[in-house]
Amino acid sequence: MGHNHTEGANKKVLLISFIMITGYMMIEAIGGFLTNSLALLSDAGHMLSDSISLMVALIAFTLAGKKANHNKTFGYKRFEILAAMINGVALILISLYIIYEAIVRFSHPPEVSTTGMLIISIIGLIVNVLVAWIMLRGGDTEGNLNIRGAYLHVISDMLGSVGAILAAVLIIFFGWGWADPLASVIVAILVLRSGYNVTKDSIHVLMEGTPENIDVIDIIHTIEETEGIQNIHDLHIWSITSGLNALSCHAVVADQLTISESENILRKIEHKLEHKGITHVTIQMETKANHHDNTILCQAKI
Repeated sequence: MGHNHTEGANKKVLLISFIMITGYMMIEAIGGFLTNSLALLSDAGHMLSDSISLMVALIAFTLAGKKANHNKTFGYKRFEILAAMINGVALILISLYIIYEAIVRFSHPPEVSTTGMLIISIIGLIVNVLVAWIMLRGGDTEGNLNIRGAYLHVISDMLGSVGAILAAVLIIFFGWGWADPLASVIVAILVLRSGYNVTKDSIHVLMEGTPENIDVIDIIHTIEETEGIQNIHDLHIWSITSGLNALSCHAVVADQLTISESENILRKIEHKLEHKGITHVTIQMETKANHHDNTILCQAKI
């Protein structure tokens, strides 16, 4: 129930953010063309990527809610991770393009309508701060990689607005035309870093990597300290999607254990692991006589 409530809150936050970002993105893009400001245009580009990323995130949440079937036995929850990776790659590409454009403008700084640039940047900053606050208050920006990717898009836009404001002020008071492309480069580098981190985390999940909040050694000790367990092997821990971690392993038990005793051991292990962030547990019980050491990730190799 708690997971469904969080998912519903995330979808609501994304929808509100999408409407606000898309509306102002159109205004900022027009303003960037009219004022001839790269800082504004780059910020509008960020907002366009935001709009797309929020739409993709919304679609991902909708698809992730579909029930599992014979073709997709884990359901469609990985769409959230795919959406996060798309957002991360989009951030990287946009930041690289902005850096390229800024380098060209350094040698030939164009005339910029600073008053219009300043007004639009301030309004853009207000919009981005409001959207970031809505996402931070109502969405799971820490635990859900999909939401975090969209949230980082908004934060990068907020930085873009700050950069455009500073550039406008420097041009107005000092006539520094290079401040416009410089602000774009600084923001683009920050965006590039965020995009890299989101993409890296998404790929880690898609590659079935161990979740960052899981201590493998602690998990091994937790299972092996359970009465009735002699040792474990073939241990795998991975994330199905953000906040949904899974574990599978083989556990060696005494030959004389009954089915009822084995089930009690399983219940104890599941209870312990649930408190350590693992919600989906599959353990195959086997006796020492049936245990073979030639399987991958055997206990001796962990």
